[in-house]
Amino acid sequence: MGTEAYLLIVAAFVVGVVIGYFFKSEDIRGKTLKIEAENERKIRLAEQEVHELEKKSHEIQDKTQKKAHEMIENAKDEIAEKKHEIEKQTLKLEQKEEDLDSKVKETEKQRELLANEREDLKAKQMKVNETLEMEQKELETIAKLSKDEAKQMLFDKIEKIAESDMINKMRRAESNIKEETDKRAAEAIVRSIQRLASDVTNEATVTPVSLPSDDLKGRIIGKEGRNIQAFERFTGCDFIIDDTPNTVIISGFDLMRRYIAKKTLEKLVEDGRINPSRIEEMVMKVTDDVDKMILDFGEQAVYETGVSGLPPEVIKILGRLRFRTSYGQNMLKHCIEVAFIAESLANILGANAEICKTAALVHDIGKTVSQEIGGKHAVLTGEILRKYGVNEVIASTAESHHEDFPLDSVEKIIIQAADAISASRPGARRETAEKFLQRMKDIEATASSFKGVEKCFAIQAGREVRIFVDPGEVSDLDAKKLSWDVARKLESDVQFPGEIKVSVIRELKVVEVAK
Repeated sequence: MGTEAYLLIVAAFVVGVVIGYFFKSEDIRGKTLKIEAENERKIRLAEQEVHELEKKSHEIQDKTQKKAHEMIENAKDEIAEKKHEIEKQTLKLEQKEEDLDSKVKETEKQRELLANEREDLKAKQMKVNETLEMEQKELETIAKLSKDEAKQMLFDKIEKIAESDMINKMRRAESNIKEETDKRAAEAIVRSIQRLASDVTNEATVTPVSLPSDDLKGRIIGKEGRNIQAFERFTGCDFIIDDTPNTVIISGFDLMRRYIAKKTLEKLVEDGRINPSRIEEMVMKVTDDVDKMILDFGEQAVYETGVSGLPPEVIKILGRLRFRTSYGQNMLKHCIEVAFIAESLANILGANAEICKTAALVHDIGKTVSQEIGGKHAVLTGEILRKYGVNEVIASTAESHHEDFPLDSVEKIIIQAADAISASRPGARRETAEKFLQRMKDIEATASSFKGVEKCFAIQAGREVRIFVDPGEVSDLDAKKLSWDVARKLESDVQFPGEIKVSVIRELKVVEVAK
C-alpha cells in the first residue's frame, strides 16, 4: 500500500503537470496569436501612413515644381523688362552725348565770340582812357588846377565834414563814458525816486467853488453887482459867474488869495447872509484862520520829514510855501519831497543825512519874500536862516541848491541834485504851451528850408522829424545827405533837449492806365 500510494501520488503529479503544461501552452498560444494580430494591424496602419506620406510628398513636389515654374516665368519677364529699360537708358545716354557734343561746339563758338568782343572792349577802353586824359588836361587848363590839387581840395572838404561829425561822435562817446562812470550815482538817484515818487498835481490859476443851486449866483452878484465887487475888492481875486451849472470860478495868480476867497464864499453860502459888510467880516476871519493854518502846515511838514531844531519863525515861513507854486508845482510839497530824496541820497553816499534833510526842507523859503523885496531866492533863504539863528552849516547848504554859491561839500551837491530831481521829473512842472509850440515850429521850419522837401512833421514831442521829399528832385543818395544836413542844421539853429531823430522818406509812385 505504501508503494501503490506513492505511485498514485506520482502519477497524479505527472498528470497534473501535463494538464497544467497543456493549459499554459494554450494560454501562451492565445497571447501569441493576439500579439501577431496586433502587429499585423500596426503594420497595416504604418503602410497606410507611408502611402499617405507618399501621396503628400507627390502633392508637395507638384506644388514646388509649379511654383518654381512660376518663379522662372516671372524672372524671365523681369529680365525682359530690365533689358528693355536698359535699352531705353542707352538710347537716352546716346541722345545726351549728342546734345553735349552740340553744346560743346556752341560753347566753343561763344568763346570765340567773347574773345573777339574782349579785344574790341580793350580797344574801346584804350580810346576811353585817351579821351579821359584829354578831358582831364582840358579841365586842368580851364580850372587852373592839377588833378592832385583838385583831389587835395576835395579831401580837405571831406576832412572838415568828417572832423565835425567826429567831434559830435566824440562828444556822444564822452557823454556815454560819463554816464557809465556815474552809474553808481544814477542807481542811487533811481532808487531814491522809486522809493519816494509821489503824485503831483499842478496848481492852476483858477479855483472852482460848487454851489448848492444856481439861485445863489444872483445873491453872490448882489444888487447892481455890489456883492461881487466887494468879493473882488477884499480878496483881490476875480469871480467868474457864467453858465456853468452850480459853479463859481475864482481866478487869481496868488494861491493864498484864492484859498481865502474860496473859504470866504463857502462860509457865506453856508451861513446864507451875503452882503458887503458880511463879506468883509468873513474875509478878515478867514485870513486870521489862514495865518494859524500856515503855522500848522509848517509844523506838519517838520513832523512828516522828522526834522528838529528849527525856530518857530522859520517853521511859519516854511508853512507859507503851501500857498506858493513854481511852474505849477506846490513849493511846500516840493520841499518835503526834496528832503526825503536828499536824505536817501545821503544815506546811500555816506554823507550827513540830517544836515541834507534839514537844509533840503528849508531850501526854498526865500521864495516867500522874493516877490516883495526882490532878489534871488537862494540868497534870501540863507539870510532868513541866519537871521533866526539856524546853524551856519545848514544855512550855507540850503542856499547852495543853485549855482549862486560854490559847491564845496558833498551835502551841497546832494541838495542841488535832489532839488533838480524833484523839479525835473515828469509831471512835476509844466512847460508853457507857447514855448513848446515855438520849438516845434522851429524844427519844422528848419527842415522845410532845404530844397526838395515837400512837407515835414515834428512828432513825438519834438524828438523826431519826418521829412517827405520829391522823388523826382531828390535821389536816394541825396536823401541820405539831406538827413545829415538837416541834423547838423538843427544842432546849430534850434535849442532842444535830448536828441532829434531825422527821418527822410522818399517814395516814388508810378501810375499807368491800360486801355
